[in-house]
Amino acid sequence: MAVRNLEKLFKPRRIALLGGCDRPDNLGRQCLRNILNGGFEGVVYPVSQECEAIHGIATYSDVSVLPKVPDLAIICGPAATVPTAVERCGEAGIVGVLILSGGFREAGERGRLIEQELNRVVARYPGMRVVGPNSLGIIRPALGLNASHAVAMPKAGHLAFISESRALCNSMMDWATERGIGFSTFIAPGNCIDVGWGDLIDYFGNDPETRAIILYVQTIDAARRFMSAARAFALTKPIVAYKAGRFAESAQAVASHTGAMVAEDAVYDAALQRCGIVRVPELDDVFDVAELLASQRLPKGARLAVVSNAGGPAIIAADALISRGGVLAELGEETVARLEEILPPVGSHRNPVDLLDSAPPERYEQVLPVLLADKNIDGLLVIFAIQSGSDATDTARVVAQVSSRSHIPVLAAWMGGEQVRRAVQVLNEAGLPTHPSPEQAVRAFMHLVSYARNLGSLYETPREIPVPIGLNRRNLRKRLQPLLSRGEGYLTENQAKSFLRAYQIPVCETCVATDEDEAVAVAERIGYPVVLKVLSPNILHKLDVGGVQLNLGDAAAVRAAYKGIVCESQARCTGASIKGVSVQKMVTAEYGLELILGAKKDPTFGAVIMVGMGGVATGVLRDRVVGLPPLNERHVRRMLESLRFWPLLNGYRGRPALHLDRLIEAIIRFSLLIADYPEIKEFDVNPLLVTVDGVTALDAAMVLDKNLPIDGRDLYPHLAIRPCPEEYVRHGRSEDGAAITLRSVRAEDEPMWHSMVADSSPESIRFRFRSLFKRPTHQMAIEHCVIDYERQIAIVAETEARGYRELAGVAQLIADANHETAEFAVLVSDPWQGRKIGGTLLDYCLELAAGWGIERIVAETDPENRRMLDTFRKRGFSAEVHIEDQVVMLERRITSVRRQTIVTRL
Repeated sequence: MAVRNLEKLFKPRRIALLGGCDRPDNLGRQCLRNILNGGFEGVVYPVSQECEAIHGIATYSDVSVLPKVPDLAIICGPAATVPTAVERCGEAGIVGVLILSGGFREAGERGRLIEQELNRVVARYPGMRVVGPNSLGIIRPALGLNASHAVAMPKAGHLAFISESRALCNSMMDWATERGIGFSTFIAPGNCIDVGWGDLIDYFGNDPETRAIILYVQTIDAARRFMSAARAFALTKPIVAYKAGRFAESAQAVASHTGAMVAEDAVYDAALQRCGIVRVPELDDVFDVAELLASQRLPKGARLAVVSNAGGPAIIAADALISRGGVLAELGEETVARLEEILPPVGSHRNPVDLLDSAPPERYEQVLPVLLADKNIDGLLVIFAIQSGSDATDTARVVAQVSSRSHIPVLAAWMGGEQVRRAVQVLNEAGLPTHPSPEQAVRAFMHLVSYARNLGSLYETPREIPVPIGLNRRNLRKRLQPLLSRGEGYLTENQAKSFLRAYQIPVCETCVATDEDEAVAVAERIGYPVVLKVLSPNILHKLDVGGVQLNLGDAAAVRAAYKGIVCESQARCTGASIKGVSVQKMVTAEYGLELILGAKKDPTFGAVIMVGMGGVATGVLRDRVVGLPPLNERHVRRMLESLRFWPLLNGYRGRPALHLDRLIEAIIRFSLLIADYPEIKEFDVNPLLVTVDGVTALDAAMVLDKNLPIDGRDLYPHLAIRPCPEEYVRHGRSEDGAAITLRSVRAEDEPMWHSMVADSSPESIRFRFRSLFKRPTHQMAIEHCVIDYERQIAIVAETEARGYRELAGVAQLIADANHETAEFAVLVSDPWQGRKIGGTLLDYCLELAAGWGIERIVAETDPENRRMLDTFRKRGFSAEVHIEDQVVMLERRITSVRRQTIVTRL
């Protein structure tokens, strides 16, 4: 549903209020008072059968008798009456519904039943959009709209605040009002039976009054929708999130309040980072960070310069910076020399720069431009501490003026109370958020750095590491399906390794022995030393029950180990079915490192992948990182770089570097495996041995999800991020017989995309991009190669007809947030024009769009692009020429099947 009809909720002209009466404590009465006091200039219709008037405004008996159909209905009655009230609104043609009433799933079993009935009613009116139930309401200060039961109305501004907690909204409004912070919107959406996080993020992404979003999150529903919307928003505007329930104890408290599970905090961290959201650990920082992100340039790195009129605060800032992973910038020699000319001989002329306590505003005016010109600096922090004779306000004016010309972010920390109040106001009015302490300013800078890094990861092109795209994954599934169909809840080591082998992840071969003699025979065949491990469908963690014996060098040791494993495992795991042991070669490496590579299904975000220190250190060191599949080379590298043992992978203190590329490739292959099999609930590869020569999976275990609902319409119900749709691969030939592969674009295609554009004439580029450029930038390539497969279809025509891999053409379908209209664009390089590549791409995109649920395709091209115009006309597009703009607008309605085109599961 996305943003369709949300304007009725956020920009209503007529409002009906249902469920109010004239009792002082009545929810509807409170809401009507807020609407009247807020300055709403539209029409309000109170609807009530209990009283004649509310706040002196005459009521109507029912929505059916209102003079005109309202845009928005606000429902405030008891929970039991809400489904009927919504039904009446639907019958009256009201599209926007805001339910303030509580008492639904958060109130227990009876409330859950009422909410189920409410869902059934809403489903009968497809165009209806519902916020709530259990919502605080919607506040739009610039419109004078306070459709809520909040205690205050914040000032107008450019931050949108979306909170899962109604109570927190009131506190945050009070806090923001005191600090003079304004908002475009304040909303607590409640139980989100219809309008959810993703819908709201999409709406505010297109709202010109909103420059940043603040989220207060406890739980997230519809994770894929949320991730897709947040990623799209974060590419142009920042999102700041405060996530409650960071630890097990607080998470349990949240769960008991909301009646919903809270996922592991590390998973939320990974998810928010993946879609470019800045997570703020302290609630005090949310406004500072949001305003800073909305108003400041992004730093290219974490190198901060500090300038202060007091040594102590500068040292505090340096300590805070280094402790948070920042870097104290090393000033260039030219900068230092210039500072020595300007500053008194006493004090520091290097970073942090000490201007001395007597520094007048003119000294700041001389020093700041010098620092800002230094290429070794990514950000500048200016600290002012009240000193005898210092002028806080004039200094603030100087800093504001200089920072307005800066190409890097400038932060200010004005320390003091009443004496610096006017100075802080001057800085804030200049759009320079000011902090009361150096630590707070440094925290804000590091959030800027974090946001820049997260955003950078959305724009990065991975190196093309070979992954098993060429495998026949449909045949693989047929071969592995019998293992998935077994009655047990998890697979044995050998069975789990079958999946790893299928995806070309190297494994240590394992043989099964059901008695001592067989174990000895296997050991002598594969060669000593060997490892024995208990084989049981009831024992997942073999080491914990004494089920593993290492480095066995002869037959006697194998026999003793077999007896010991069976006895120990039976004693520690009573009732377990011991089927024998698995025997494998003892693998050692002088400089090897044991990792754990695992996956599990998170209740919120679905499949997640973990990599960390493995072997016996797994539960002790807890050095691990979580990521969301699908993963590419850049995602994996960033995960590994965040681990404490990262230096060991690259060679450390005389140790040789391990085979990092093979490790990255193995993790990418594992990600692909997890994406292909929603039946996998848990998968452990522990240890995964990394050596200078490669990687080897020494042990593996898999748990199956026996309650997996599969309806066939979504190949990836277990993923929060839709992967590159490999099911779109199609092979064909151009008009002159050249072999062509049509497939989805991948981030790794950037080099070939650049080559394709280089092969295109200025005329072809003008036809496609409606402008000319000297050479395509990385940013342009990312926009065409790194796409959200939930919102876009991009098909490339790849060929090796000229002896090397190249892209003959690329076509894109970019859908609107409602998935109703998609814009088509295509580029075919000059050597491949005239071979009907463009028409082939258009035909395939039309076919995919119908299955995708798109109802209308639009395109635009140059009137001189006769070849493409002819292609469009032959396929039923209507054309409208705009002479003044020199553009032809094309449109075609298509028969949408709303994803009823079922693709066979790979």
